[in-house]
Amino acid sequence: MPSLIPASALGRDGHVAPSERIVMGAIGIGKRGEGVLKNWVLPERDVQFVAICDVRKSRREFVKQTADAQYQNKDCAMYRDMREMLATRKDIDAVLIATGDRWHAPAAILAMEAGKDVYTEKPASLSIAQGQAVVRTAQRYGRVYQAGMQRLSEANFIVANELLRLGRLGEVKSVYAHLANGQVNMRRDWLPGEPEPAKDEVDWDAWLGACPWRPYNATYVDGSWRGWHDFYNSCIGEWGSHTLAQCQMALGMAETSPVRYTFVDHPSAEGMEMVFSNGVKMVQTSKGWHGTCGIRFVGSEGWVSCADGYSRPEVSNQALLADYQAVLQNYLARTGHCVGHMRNFLNCVRTRGITVANPVVTHRTMSTVHVANITSWLKRDMRWNPEAEAFIGDAEADRLRSRAAREGWQIC
Repeated sequence: MPSLIPASALGRDGHVAPSERIVMGAIGIGKRGEGVLKNWVLPERDVQFVAICDVRKSRREFVKQTADAQYQNKDCAMYRDMREMLATRKDIDAVLIATGDRWHAPAAILAMEAGKDVYTEKPASLSIAQGQAVVRTAQRYGRVYQAGMQRLSEANFIVANELLRLGRLGEVKSVYAHLANGQVNMRRDWLPGEPEPAKDEVDWDAWLGACPWRPYNATYVDGSWRGWHDFYNSCIGEWGSHTLAQCQMALGMAETSPVRYTFVDHPSAEGMEMVFSNGVKMVQTSKGWHGTCGIRFVGSEGWVSCADGYSRPEVSNQALLADYQAVLQNYLARTGHCVGHMRNFLNCVRTRGITVANPVVTHRTMSTVHVANITSWLKRDMRWNPEAEAFIGDAEADRLRSRAAREGWQIC
């Protein structure tokens, strides 16, 4: 009897042949990761998702069910330990990392050392030293890396950035970046201990990773770890990893950081000014737009604002947007990037190109976040040397560029 081979296996009828697909796995899929997986990974025709690693059994099983339903098979494998998945699955080309803040950099390093390309959620590091380690690892192993600062790949934000870069706003002396509500000085205590579940249900030791040992409490694992210094990047890192990146990219400062930071006595550091070497001020604020993750650029000839939910940027003069599509298309042609952050990553996996939120751009944005945090924690103005990646004349601040790693978890 002749064999019946489905068109999908041959790459026909719009399908991508299995040999041409990017094989992906994931590490840590909570609510945010679930959205990325469902909306940006599984729908891509040239991606085959084959494995989930999560310290929580319930999430492993949920992701497997989701992937198997997408592909109409039972092939998605489950792992509790990322080191096992990375070591044994030689077929995996790339991984999606969507853990909490504490694991973004260590998991990315382990994955790249195992020969995998990495798409990691933001904020991409918990310290300056972690970011430096990510950059070194990506360079050493020649890996493609993208941090989930997806607004760098959204048309409305791209055009806002280009209006500044092209000089349409005139001389720009101030840019404004949105902060999340919350505290820059986070909690240093911990929740009371609860009975620790079986390791297969929740691997608490692995959940903590390099963080200080704390007694198990289900509140952390259920997603409410934000606000604790042990696990979180503060309100500056929450949205600043997006908005500071936008500002730095538009200013042509994506591969550096501001050199002066002013302390502001405010719970969320509202109004903190960060000054670049060229004198341009970047101000952390919650005003100047409507919606979340907003940015505003003010120049001598006009201004532009953009935030989530905008179909197009808001401008001081509609003439600035008269050639909106041309500005967007010229950007795409000039950079080789595309609209769509995951698509940008997947294209670069194929071509070995440089992503828009590559390790250096991501690290420099996160350096700004970390220096702003340290400015707030020490309650004094700071001077920063981006070339040396060190504070100027402040040994106490320099010691905060890294965090101690728990015994057995010294990954970076």
